[in-house]
Amino acid sequence: MSALKQSYGNGFWEVGPEFGFLPKSAPLARLPPHYADLQTLMDDLPIWKNLDCGEHGILAHEGAIVDRVAAMPDILEKVEAEHDVFVQAALFRALTFAASAYLLEPSHHEQKRSGTYGKGRKVLPSNVARPLVHVASKLGVFPYLDYHYAYSLGNYLKKDPSGSFEYTNLDMACKFSGTRDEIGFIMLHVDIDSHSPALLESIWDFARAPSVAALERNLAAMRCINERRKMMWEASQWKNYNDFRVFIMGIQGNDIIFDDGVVYAGCFDNKVQQFRGQSGSQDDIVPTADIFTGLINFYPKNDLTSYLLDMRRYRPTVVQEFFKDLEACQFSLATFEALGTDALVLLNAIVDQIFIFRNGHWMFVQKYIMANTAYPIATGGTPITSWLPNQIQACLTYQGVIQSRIAELGACVSSEYAALHQSLRESLGKKQEMLAKQQQELVKPHFDCNVVFSANPDFLREDKGLASLTLSPTGSPVCGAHTPSSPHAQQCPFKF
Repeated sequence: MSALKQSYGNGFWEVGPEFGFLPKSAPLARLPPHYADLQTLMDDLPIWKNLDCGEHGILAHEGAIVDRVAAMPDILEKVEAEHDVFVQAALFRALTFAASAYLLEPSHHEQKRSGTYGKGRKVLPSNVARPLVHVASKLGVFPYLDYHYAYSLGNYLKKDPSGSFEYTNLDMACKFSGTRDEIGFIMLHVDIDSHSPALLESIWDFARAPSVAALERNLAAMRCINERRKMMWEASQWKNYNDFRVFIMGIQGNDIIFDDGVVYAGCFDNKVQQFRGQSGSQDDIVPTADIFTGLINFYPKNDLTSYLLDMRRYRPTVVQEFFKDLEACQFSLATFEALGTDALVLLNAIVDQIFIFRNGHWMFVQKYIMANTAYPIATGGTPITSWLPNQIQACLTYQGVIQSRIAELGACVSSEYAALHQSLRESLGKKQEMLAKQQQELVKPHFDCNVVFSANPDFLREDKGLASLTLSPTGSPVCGAHTPSSPHAQQCPFKF
């Protein structure tokens, strides 16, 4: 059955059970000395260059980025001669930060003045555009701030190199606002992905030899991932999200900011370009779970699903290759049914974890975005109010199909999974009711985001549930420790 390779690597990523979706080793914290001018720009860039000392950086001063970029030397020849993939990744990270800062700085300052995102700049200067386009081509990605190489997974450094991947031990190599909220927000994504090795290991095992045991491990990994995701409410205060959000806005879909696009001076025959922005929806965990469970077969056939699939192009080519091979395994409801009723209960529980992840993300959207701004477009260029509900509905539809199939089979669920099965059956109606109430409110011309948020039943309200988590001495929930065999893997102790 397995169509999976041992791993999917390009020198920087090694997607598989050992490293999961994180880089195979830590990204470079700083550029090599011969890129000192670009590194200095990164050091000076954040709104808060040093928050503890109250020192502001370039982005705090309206228009200052223009002079700093103009003074930057053109490093195209150096970039062309660069063959170290970790240096290439660090160059891409720095150049995309420079590009987003330059293009979106006017929008940021207008938002601070009026509460409305202002127009971005329409032309990216050639001394940033040309080396950026070249290094993006080498890496096989679009020349715009992305989730993998630039803003998140390729942008972490450990405060204590021997310490864990808990977000409290992580910092960003490059920043826009430089606040604790920005650092906590994006480094928690790295924290979450540090648990992806266990998830992928269970999938590789299942692909080699389908078993209930592999499904149990998959469910445990998804539960651990969700427990880490819930820490967002603590890691980054939702009221402060606008301090850095505008800088991760994409061009495509954001006509209000960029009109018909951006010219990369000296590139693409000086024709306007449109690229999607950095988005958590570019993370790999949930689409992997969608493919593995067969949930992709229940995606609605509409433009929102087309957007979802288009996001695959904004991932490293090795991740795209992995997705294609995982799809070639052709996992479906029948795959799990062949293992018996207990396997279907576990499948339902895994899909429920996908729902919990997406609904948790949807609650973040309600608070971090909708409560802060009326701007209707997400950073990836997708519509705010309908994007996630589209995928949430797919989860609930599939759960209904699984539960119906269990009932049709008429076979008894073992005592080990009986309580789990009953809980999933009882909660489905409440979740469907929640989504229906939210959609009824969202179709109103002037909807109330508080009404949307309050529709979440108590058992899903994560912002009020932090006190119920088991906390470590650092204030983060205990979710396993690193195993000696892998620098990334964390063992997830969550059971049924």
